[in-house]
Amino acid sequence: MTSKQRAYLKSLAMTMDPIFQIGKSSLTPELTKAIAEALAARELIKVSVLQNCFDDPAELAQMVAERTHSQVVQVIGKKIVLYKEGKDDKKKIELPKAKKQV
Repeated sequence: MTSKQRAYLKSLAMTMDPIFQIGKSSLTPELTKAIAEALAARELIKVSVLQNCFDDPAELAQMVAERTHSQVVQVIGKKIVLYKEGKDDKKKIELPKAKKQV
């Protein structure tokens, strides 16, 4: 993902509300599955890490991204933004094209 594409996704995520919350039980298999399903349906989601979760949000973001085969767009404070490109006809977000380097 290029910095231009990441910036575009960040701008889209700014107006979004978190649809998942990670609490004191941290990252459960059920939550991981739910996040994966949401990514398949929406492509771009925001997750909130609650105060009672003592894990580092950046580490949680990496774990979720690995388990859901997605990309971390950004982690700001206790908010995580994840992106996973949709399947062919389900593609909703059109990313700016990456320039080819010569």
